[in-house]
Amino acid sequence: MHIHIFWDSGAPEGIQTPVVKNITSLAGIQPSVEENPVRLAGYAGEKKQVDAAVLLDSISAYRRRHAIPDPVLLVIAQDLFIPRHSFVFGLAREREGVAVVSSARLGNSFYGRDHSDDDLIDRLSKEGAHEIGHLLGLSHCSVPECIMFKPDTLAELDCKKKMFCPSCRQALESVSIDQIRT
Repeated sequence: MHIHIFWDSGAPEGIQTPVVKNITSLAGIQPSVEENPVRLAGYAGEKKQVDAAVLLDSISAYRRRHAIPDPVLLVIAQDLFIPRHSFVFGLAREREGVAVVSSARLGNSFYGRDHSDDDLIDRLSKEGAHEIGHLLGLSHCSVPECIMFKPDTLAELDCKKKMFCPSCRQALESVSIDQIRT
């Protein structure tokens, strides 16, 4: 399976390679990293955030217009929210093959901590792999260490390991096998 990772110009520079390598080893996919061509729609000025659902609409429309057959993950720096949630680290729509991850709340500086590229790489890798897991048909998992666990806080995200639990790994492998057969 192949996936397009669109890296927005505002997203952290210089960490694409380690993030993509981590996602590749975690999810077993072949990504290509490209400069983001998608218009960042959904900015809500009063919140100073981007509505992730509106942005996914924009990514989906771009994917259809350009007949991109593979899923797309967009990495941005802007903070994301969805209605009824003050923020989300990322969001995916499996049926449309689109996902978005924000680095805004994944960096230490958002929380008044010292900057660390290693922490940002770790968190972007986990969240990116999580959203790709959704694109591959996986649901949220109840195992707190699993990539597919839905973290509501940075502490929960940091407790996740860079791995799928045995059940999610098995589901991921069966999805990959089914895709190869079709």
